[in-house]
Amino acid sequence: MHSATTATATTTLLRRLLPALLILLWLVVAAVGGPKFGEISEVATNDQSSFLPESAESTQVGERLADFQDSGAAPAIVVLTGQGDTSLDPATLAGLADLPDRLIAAVDGLGEGTGTEASPPIPSEDGEAVQLIVLPPEGVAPADAVDALNSALNSALNEALPDTLDARITGPAGFSADLSEAFAGIDGLLLLVAVAAVLVILVLVYRSPFLPFIVLLSSMVALCAAVLVNVALARSGVVMINGQIQGILFILVIGAATDYGLLYTARYREELGRHPDAWSATVAALRGTWQPVLASAATVSAGLLCLLLSDLASNAGLGPVAAVGIAAAFLTSLTFLPAVLALLGRRVFWPRVPHDAQDAQDAQDAAASGGGLWPRVAEVVGRHPRRIAAGVGVVLVAGCAGLFALDADGVPTSDYVIGQSDARDGQDVLDEHFPGGSGAPTYVLTPAGNQDEVESAVAALNGVASVDATGADSPEGRTEADGDVLLEVTLADSPYSDAAEDTVREIRAEVGDLGAMVGGTTATELDTKETSVADRTLIIPIVLLVITVMLALLLRAVVAPLVLLATTVLSFGTALGVGAVIFSLVGFSGSDPSVPLYAFVFLVALAIDYNIFLMTRVREESMVHGTAEGVSRGLVSTGGVITSAGIVLAATFAALLVIPIQFLVQLAIIISLGVLIDTFLVRSFLVPALTHILGDRIWWPGRTGRVRGHEPHRTGDYADPARGGAGGDHRAGATPGA
Repeated sequence: MHSATTATATTTLLRRLLPALLILLWLVVAAVGGPKFGEISEVATNDQSSFLPESAESTQVGERLADFQDSGAAPAIVVLTGQGDTSLDPATLAGLADLPDRLIAAVDGLGEGTGTEASPPIPSEDGEAVQLIVLPPEGVAPADAVDALNSALNSALNEALPDTLDARITGPAGFSADLSEAFAGIDGLLLLVAVAAVLVILVLVYRSPFLPFIVLLSSMVALCAAVLVNVALARSGVVMINGQIQGILFILVIGAATDYGLLYTARYREELGRHPDAWSATVAALRGTWQPVLASAATVSAGLLCLLLSDLASNAGLGPVAAVGIAAAFLTSLTFLPAVLALLGRRVFWPRVPHDAQDAQDAQDAAASGGGLWPRVAEVVGRHPRRIAAGVGVVLVAGCAGLFALDADGVPTSDYVIGQSDARDGQDVLDEHFPGGSGAPTYVLTPAGNQDEVESAVAALNGVASVDATGADSPEGRTEADGDVLLEVTLADSPYSDAAEDTVREIRAEVGDLGAMVGGTTATELDTKETSVADRTLIIPIVLLVITVMLALLLRAVVAPLVLLATTVLSFGTALGVGAVIFSLVGFSGSDPSVPLYAFVFLVALAIDYNIFLMTRVREESMVHGTAEGVSRGLVSTGGVITSAGIVLAATFAALLVIPIQFLVQLAIIISLGVLIDTFLVRSFLVPALTHILGDRIWWPGRTGRVRGHEPHRTGDYADPARGGAGGDHRAGATPGA
């Protein structure tokens, strides 16, 4: 008797000690990872030239610039105009004589190094503007240089020429500073909006004062772990992080971890109605949840890792960074969250505490009475599957018509930032009074023996304003490095315009056979766009293939994966088409080629998850009740909780709208639309209707039909407490806590 009591006490102690140790371990990870939020911006880079592969022509030219120039830093262009567009008289120009020295002193005063260079004031031909080109020393961040220049300009103009001149800073450094300012809200505003949106939804879902904060805490622990690992990987050079990757990581981890948390807590609540204690309910909930959640995490990670095939570092970097985030969400959702819930027991669901098997009896009564939303949806789909499939299909295809409005050939850097952009305003002034390429030259690297021929060919093009050899004032008239000469080409159009890109294409066509290569700001933008288009063409089919194979292995069928994938791709096309119409209505100039690629990877990988949760349950039910009834039972069991998960994911991606970067805003619109379309139309109506129509053929070549006397292995997501885990609970799959 004493031995039995001791064993019971030991078991009770272990059941409390193990969850406590897991919680402590994750809290330590969060405590270490939390401060890394401030470091992730330090390891991030938004330098577009660093995204390109080494084989890109502009990359090769960029690597050789140090042979011809003292500074490889991005130049800042200071543009001065008379207030009211008045001409600048000689007295005004004379007042600018000491401005270059003051600008040099301001940038050198940052303490990051000396060696700032500044040109003398260069008047425009129309006499209405002046420009100065400032080259900060390497190591000075463009945003810091622009801030220092603005301070120096304000001071100098107020002292020497008050109320006379307007000053703007543009050029590569100016646009980089604008991007840095736009991304500044990622660490604070983005997280705040995302967390607030998720919290509101969780409160509505659970109607509990405790559970929403516990699920959200689990998501934040996952994010801390993901940031900790990714910062370490970035510092070691394994992954590349930029502002957009950082924002997507935050949103993805919060959304995925919250989704997984919703799935687990729904199952845990059900198990509390079947088991006498929290430990037994936890074990049963984990047994019923880990496989579908693992399948979801693996599918998303596999789709994301396909981005490693990209030639753009910005695309390839997202794959492993986001996969680490998904892994963190998976681990915390099935370790930290269950541990917390196990220790707190039933009281965590207050005021709707699942006390005993009475909850299961209530669910059984509800099922018998046919009440609730999802039983009605299942009934309608079961009675009219062909009408439902045709109707939803027509709606989705109509949405795809918007694809004709999609322009995903790229946008200029000047349009990256939404709203006010000092650099864009300065570039407009520069384009008005100077050759558009002033301060951001296109570089032509040519063998010295072909310099004259290359220079003549380039100068003859209509889009070229001037051509100069670097070091032309040297005794030899040129500067050579390893047998090559660098030509600086000033384009007639803005370096960020389509016309400038066309000129770069013409230059390459004219001098490519002479061994010359073209680089610089415009060439980098052009190479980035062309590489993005090539990546899109390569990666999208591979993602489709990988996810199809994973679905076939998971469902042990061929037809079902093809149906799921086809419906998901159709919903993606609808989201992209509707998104394109929205972009046109709000006045976006176009889309980056990576927008459809990112949207496809996320929507196919994430949206297919909800179909995985649905169809794994349908397959389980079909083995006992046949496919027709299995569809209805699976839809009822999973309807509410998966819908809640879809709303959470759409809301978290919608939080990206607060970051004024066109790429992220467009991505937020497309993904949020796609998730909602998939949640409310595809997973709720189209997939169940098609499964009804196909019947047992949906599982071909696997086992079909009813297996009499077979109790399903409870690997479904949201088992029916009224049936001990296998069936159509009209409340178990409803919104948790409803």
